Amino acid sequence: MKKLVLFDMDGTLTLPRQSLSQELIGPLKVLTHFCEIGIVTGSDLEYTNQQLHYLLINSRIRYKMHLLPCNGTKHYTPPSHNHEKHNCVFEKNFKEEVGTIKFNKIMKVLVDYQNHICSHFEVPLTGHFISYRGSMINWCPIGRNATLDERSAFVSFDQGFSHGNFRNIVAEQLREEFKNLNINLSIKIGGETSFDIYPIGWDKTFTFRHFPDREIYFIGDKCHEGGNDEEIYKALLPNNSFSVESPTETKDIIEKVLIPLFKGEKIER
Repeated sequence: MKKLVLFDMDGTLTLPRQSLSQELIGPLKVLTHFCEIGIVTGSDLEYTNQQLHYLLINSRIRYKMHLLPCNGTKHYTPPSHNHEKHNCVFEKNFKEEVGTIKFNKIMKVLVDYQNHICSHFEVPLTGHFISYRGSMINWCPIGRNATLDERSAFVSFDQGFSHGNFRNIVAEQLREEFKNLNINLSIKIGGETSFDIYPIGWDKTFTFRHFPDREIYFIGDKCHEGGNDEEIYKALLPNNSFSVESPTETKDIIEKVLIPLFKGEKIER
């Protein structure tokens, strides 16, 4: 069975919202001698292209790399020739799935929560708070335009909130509110500053539908309960998933576990 290694983006291949770590280019190139890879992220294609710019323009890795934005509810297959771009072969639609009436209710709830945060908490506010990505809604209470310093300030607020992690509390409140509206949604902690919101079942395990004939491995950093890597990480336990805390740890997994494993060497884990 052919092998496929899936990677989360932020915190796994890159620092949050930054470009691919240069230390990973060499290991990824070697890895693609043995398998294809996929980038499965909560972000949409725009951010994926920004963060992987080098691989998409200058590296032959792109010919072995699937792009799977919005938890894999969109699938872009690798190009086969120079100057070609990745080709979109699949895409789901959130609004069609839940219907316009429920979709509008969801948006109104998020706007109300955003207004409440603006009025009651001292956090950076930078604009572009709610992003509809076709198959997912991303809500960022401080705004997608935040600088690294503003993101850092929110992380400190989030983790140091007096009643527990701020986003965990808000996520639980949203789950209850949508349940009362008879709308079944997943609310997940995304990256350092946001929430990913989508229909039940549209988590990163959705990616499996595109690769029924592959042995799949996964590396991600938000594998804890409530994180947006939780379901795919648990689905591939005990041997095919890895939880990391940085791109450096990802590099170690590629070099010390996956490449030797695919070469047929004995691995102690």
